[in-house]
Amino acid sequence: MNPLDRARRQLKAHPLALDAILAAGVLACMVAGSFVDPGGHRGVSWSLRTPDPLSLVLITLGAAALVFRRRAPLVILALTGGFSLVEAVTSDPRAPVAMTAVIALYTVASTTDRPTALRAGLLTMTVLTGASMLAGPLPWYAQENLAIFAWTGIGASAGDAVRSRRAFIHAIRERAERAERTREEEARRRVAEERLRIARDLHDVVAHHIALVNVQAGVAAHVMDKRPDQAKEALAHVREASRSALNELRATVGLLRQSGDPEAPTEPAPGLDRLDELVGTFRNAGLHVEVARADNGITLPAAVGLAAYRVIQEALTNVQKHAGTQAKAEVSVVRVGPNIEITVLDDGAGEDDGPVTGGGHGLLGMRERVGALRGTLTTGPRYGGGFRVHAILPVKTRTTVTAQPGDPV
Repeated sequence: MNPLDRARRQLKAHPLALDAILAAGVLACMVAGSFVDPGGHRGVSWSLRTPDPLSLVLITLGAAALVFRRRAPLVILALTGGFSLVEAVTSDPRAPVAMTAVIALYTVASTTDRPTALRAGLLTMTVLTGASMLAGPLPWYAQENLAIFAWTGIGASAGDAVRSRRAFIHAIRERAERAERTREEEARRRVAEERLRIARDLHDVVAHHIALVNVQAGVAAHVMDKRPDQAKEALAHVREASRSALNELRATVGLLRQSGDPEAPTEPAPGLDRLDELVGTFRNAGLHVEVARADNGITLPAAVGLAAYRVIQEALTNVQKHAGTQAKAEVSVVRVGPNIEITVLDDGAGEDDGPVTGGGHGLLGMRERVGALRGTLTTGPRYGGGFRVHAILPVKTRTTVTAQPGDPV
């Protein structure tokens, strides 16, 4: 930073000192101007005439008042205007005391609003010019009288222009700051939504396949000694479930890679076209599942098909974990008007008496998926035992709503 910038910054930090320097400069200019004799026989001439004592007093008081021009602009304008009025009425030739009123008027126009500046400018111009023309020692058409009118108008106009420029710059800066805050909030919102989406996907994948692995591993451990063939079959199911889990985890984690990273192997998002495969994994784990479909083989949008698949997957996983070993599950997929309805029922009553409505991340994830598509989800115990999961998903959804960021299609 050069010395000039450093001095400018220090003066901005101490406005009273800046006004004191300005007042000293104005005082020097007014004292020098008091020696000019505009009424000489040969035009303007420099002479060594001594100003009137009253003019020197008014010059000093006006310059001293300018030190406090920022603290009370209207009060300082009234004082300097009064000093200028006295000088205009009594002195001949005049000292340039009106310079203080012009600076004070500029301060009022630059620090207040436009109506206040307009009223103060018109009042100052009218009073000083009118008094000079009507009560001053000079003729009403004298050049000095017209100069007072012109300089007061210039001071008010310049102050209003500075105020307008400051307001414009402030509005631009505020708009830029607001836009920056909006971008940051939007970025945080998108990050939070993506984090929730990934958490739902990981929960659905891990909960489903790990539950199957747990059941098949328990079966293998139970029959290892007496029925090794059945144990081998159970272990084969464990390996198949773990392989499926790894593939889905690899596809999910691949979405987190940056644009320049090596491509990760991905596969299309699962939908109702893979319902038989999904149900087969639960049947291999020992769960009795019946499926009824009346959707006329409709091709669903990727987001809707994925949501339906995940709802059925999570519901059957909860049946596997909570409803007991003898439970039976029923899955129905029905097209009703513009919607597709998914229902999963079970008749089990395990140690937890089914999943509790609203508990766990699985039901929460289902609600978030269905809610993102403007659908509805109801869950709760059935009368007589068991649990019911019912989801209604719109078949046709807006792209901006249905396409979750990062979902494979």
